[in-house]
Amino acid sequence: MGRITAFVYGMFCYVLFLVTFLYAVGFLGNFGVPKSIDSAAQTPFEQALAINVALLGLFAVQHSVMARQWFKGLWTRIVPVPVERSTYVLFSSVALILLFWKWQPMGGTVWNLESGAGRIALNGLFAIGWLTVLAATFSIDHFDLFGLSQVWAYLRKRAYKAPGFRTPGMYRFVRHPLYVGWLLVFWSAPKMTAAHLVFAVATSAYILVAIQFEERDLERMHGQYSEYRRRVPMLVPTGASVPVDGIGAGRRAEKPLASA
Repeated sequence: MGRITAFVYGMFCYVLFLVTFLYAVGFLGNFGVPKSIDSAAQTPFEQALAINVALLGLFAVQHSVMARQWFKGLWTRIVPVPVERSTYVLFSSVALILLFWKWQPMGGTVWNLESGAGRIALNGLFAIGWLTVLAATFSIDHFDLFGLSQVWAYLRKRAYKAPGFRTPGMYRFVRHPLYVGWLLVFWSAPKMTAAHLVFAVATSAYILVAIQFEERDLERMHGQYSEYRRRVPMLVPTGASVPVDGIGAGRRAEKPLASA
């Protein structure tokens, strides 16, 4: 693949991600989109449930399998290495677009907070969740995560160097702040419909399973990760943390840490 072509392709995949991300805010927040997660039901409950579960399953399989190292080894025999991450971003965006397009609202109300204070609090947590997701991506390396660093290095004829193991910002207190943000987004709903509950339960279960696969890969790739995993909680901050400089730094000044 030509260097300019690869860069343009990477930029296209990133822009598509941004559009999909913004649409997801409206889809889950019930504003600014033609059909949201809590729109009025138009399909029989059982049929809607089956379609939604299939859409969620498709996204989970794509998102998890394509992230595994064994798949990347096979995939890069077909897809050039510099655009492998961009292609992953592209497929993830397409899977989400399909989910938004074919999602079937299911009606029914699980809870509905009518008090102004309660709605403000949950809407605030919803916004905090999105900000946490964005902050977590920039904390580790937003542009590498979404494939831009790879195609930029290829365009400039420079060898791409993957980021090393670091524990910046929120990663000092929880191992997966990105997932913490997503959980806040999925569950901070002043009105929880049946469809929203199915989405929240399924995506939360996926996160808990995906973490196990992700951490196995991280332990194989980074020797420091086992100690990090032992010392820092997975999702809920408990006061445990790592030094500012990361695992193995500043030990003399450390206080005892709670186990993960």
